[in-house]
Amino acid sequence: MKIKELQPRQGTVDLEAEIVDISPVREFQKFGKPGRVANATIKDDSGSVALTLWNEQVDMVKVGDKVEIKNGYVNEWQGEMQLTTGRNGTLTKI
Repeated sequence: MKIKELQPRQGTVDLEAEIVDISPVREFQKFGKPGRVANATIKDDSGSVALTLWNEQVDMVKVGDKVEIKNGYVNEWQGEMQLTTGRNGTLTKI
């Protein structure tokens, strides 16, 4: 699948892309447990999209890495699409 084909609320997204930017990590508390989140921008030859990195994913990747997302999900936040691995998806460095 290509980034330009993504639609809001689309599930089971499988794609490969390059990380071109990562925002500073934010820490949060959810149900009394600490967590970390960062927004990355990924691109392929069709376009770019935001990718939400959760917890251990934050440390897995850096700008310039190529990643494979399997079973991802497309959220929409403030009119912008964001790709996330959600509960069932995976992010792998390739």
